[in-house]
Amino acid sequence: MIILKQCKENERMIELRKQKGLTQKQLAKELQLDQSMISCVERGKKEFGRDNKVKIANYFSVSVEYLFYENYINESLKIQNQISNLYDQQS
Repeated sequence: MIILKQCKENERMIELRKQKGLTQKQLAKELQLDQSMISCVERGKKEFGRDNKVKIANYFSVSVEYLFYENYINESLKIQNQISNLYDQQS
């Protein structure tokens, strides 16, 4: 089972912005957003709404899930897979 857990928006957005060599001001201009909003999100003070999440993900050519969520695999599923693999190896 895969559970989507919201991650800190700032982590991946900062990384992608820097990879493109953009300042917050330049990114804000590209996305037609307020630079102060970019700054607040990057500092973890605010969160983008759904429409802006889609806009930003499209700009960086990544999925919304990649940009704003972390994938967590349920620990019990990991354990079940390990047991299954051990069982298969013994068969």
